[in-house]
Amino acid sequence: MPSLAGKTLFITGASLGIGLAIALRAARDGANIVVAAKTVEPHPKLPGTIYTAADEIEAAGGHALPLVLDLRYEDQIAHALTEAVRCFGGIDILVNNASAISLTSTLDTSARRFDLMMSVNVRGTFLTSQLCLPHLMRARAPHILMLAPPISLQPKWLAPHLAYTIAKYGMSLCVLGMAEEFRHALWPRTAIATAALNLIPDADPTHARKPEIVADAAWHILTSNQPSPSGKFFIDEEVLTAAGIIDFSDYGISPAAPLQHRFLYRLAVRPRARLLNDIPAQMKRRSDRKANGISRTLENVGEQIVMNEVRLQAQARMLEEVKVRSSAETVKRLPVGLLP
Repeated sequence: MPSLAGKTLFITGASLGIGLAIALRAARDGANIVVAAKTVEPHPKLPGTIYTAADEIEAAGGHALPLVLDLRYEDQIAHALTEAVRCFGGIDILVNNASAISLTSTLDTSARRFDLMMSVNVRGTFLTSQLCLPHLMRARAPHILMLAPPISLQPKWLAPHLAYTIAKYGMSLCVLGMAEEFRHALWPRTAIATAALNLIPDADPTHARKPEIVADAAWHILTSNQPSPSGKFFIDEEVLTAAGIIDFSDYGISPAAPLQHRFLYRLAVRPRARLLNDIPAQMKRRSDRKANGISRTLENVGEQIVMNEVRLQAQARMLEEVKVRSSAETVKRLPVGLLP
């Protein structure tokens, strides 16, 4: 049976949320987990520290090493990696999970918040991957897993929270750019009920799933014996479906509540209908879009016809004026004796 027993996972942001869920899933196999996060004291709105996470990992059957790490500082990243290797003898898997989030519009995003997201999401992910590579190259089956979305350049996905999208796409570009070094990306299909979700205005955890769905998907990716191309973007639900898991009800916070799609979910590829019941609704949407398109086309044609008529009338008036001016000039040039 596939297992992460004996493997060492270096997980950024593992003190809570999805990072902690991935750590606990690996811990059940007996894996070594480096809890690399900056939370030492409990946050009023984000409960959990690197030490409480380490206790949970140990209780689940794993071996934990809590390390203070602020991804904005290169020296802290290098020190944490050195300590991880000293404690466990090496690193097999890097999970770039930590990121800063601010789902704000351009006008509402401060320079400080913008810099934070770029420093943590883009720079922190790049530097952690870069500094971890020498250790990963010594492992038998190394992996780097990014919690990052597929990339789409459709403006409608950029507009609601441009700064955050740029920062997350920076992580996605690390996946594509470092594809020769076994990188993959994982992204949830729906919103995930983490403590961070409570900080987002109007976000309702009852319409989300538990972090365990991402953790189980990560486990299947990291333990798969099937060769797969590097630089691949995975969606949690698709990974589990491929593994034979089709009932996701246990992952739901409230089974009766409709699920909210994750921010930036499936931007690169349009979601396809998974159930036969989805097909009629999808066909209706396509029909509505086609009807709207035809309506807009007819409106444009009507407007064009009106504009053409206006132009023709203007040209006719100009011709009349030219004729009048030409007649007057002709009369002026006639000899006086020939005038009527």
